[in-house]
Amino acid sequence: MPDYWRWCVAGGAFFFKLVTCERRRFLIEELPRRYLREAIATVRRDFPFEIVAIVLLPDHLHTVWTLPRGDDRYATRWRRIKEEFTETYLADGSVELPVSEARRKRNERGVWQRRFWEHTVHYEDDLKRCVDYIHWNPKKRGYVTRVRDWEFSTFHRLVERGEYDLDWGSADPVSEFDSAEWGE
Repeated sequence: MPDYWRWCVAGGAFFFKLVTCERRRFLIEELPRRYLREAIATVRRDFPFEIVAIVLLPDHLHTVWTLPRGDDRYATRWRRIKEEFTETYLADGSVELPVSEARRKRNERGVWQRRFWEHTVHYEDDLKRCVDYIHWNPKKRGYVTRVRDWEFSTFHRLVERGEYDLDWGSADPVSEFDSAEWGE
């Protein structure tokens, strides 16, 4: 059985990739977006964190979070978000995929992949690259020809803050992220 080690830095910043079970394409639909937003809000009340950037794609999401000083429990947050989302999603009549006996024994459902991918952000330039990657991803995946045309991200919020120009992303700003190391 593989050993999964995560580097937890209390109060750190983290880049995540979370994928739907068998890459089912439902995350950008209206109700799943609402359920995810509600799940995140519910978990943030008990376990605060800041969302620096986020993008929803049909079958996965990327986000960067910062945790409060002295707190490194991002795995707890993700577990709770997945649980909250799944409960609401299935109660509304949505269907889950079949799961293995091993997943059933762990009370896992057929909505999300079992794990998530994490990268601990080490310095300011690393944070910038992670946020750029998040906003570039819909264009990279071919969903849009211009970054600004993807509505399911924090890009426009950061344009309003002056952190991006509306026409940002005409060239790949993060080509070094195209590797298995980055959860591709």
